Amino acid sequence: MYRNDTIGPFFALLFSAALYLATYWDGKHIAALHGGKPPHEALSEGQIGLVAFATLFLIYGLIGYFSVWLEGVELRPGRHVPDPSGLVVALALLLAVAEAALGGFFVRLMIHHLTVEPVSPLAEGVVFGAMMLIGALLVAIYKKYYLGDEVLVEDEHSEVPW
Repeated sequence: MYRNDTIGPFFALLFSAALYLATYWDGKHIAALHGGKPPHEALSEGQIGLVAFATLFLIYGLIGYFSVWLEGVELRPGRHVPDPSGLVVALALLLAVAEAALGGFFVRLMIHHLTVEPVSPLAEGVVFGAMMLIGALLVAIYKKYYLGDEVLVEDEHSEVPW
């Protein structure tokens, strides 16, 4: 029937790791050319390109595995009703509390940085990034364990010209 495979995402993650490794080796090579010390620039143009494509393949691979986790390997026609267990409910509750706590901490951090000391973009970015990741995990848990699925199948000889 219809299948989600893990072959494409696996090779995307493998290629991503190879590109990140190539970026690291390129940085080591540039540092060796400059007498063991890297130049003042953080990344060369080539390294920026390698990191961009490595990140692209990393995101593609993660989305592929995420799709397999959410939808399964083989899509079966019909209606599927989820039945969340108590562990899933407890995990979702714990993540929701963590999200609210991080939101409050983020606001306090911003107020502190605006009134007491200079802004620390790294601290604010890490806290906000953690909030977004927890929010995405909550949405994934909701999709996987609380929303029902319905897979519809059409005849191959439909009116679509391809």
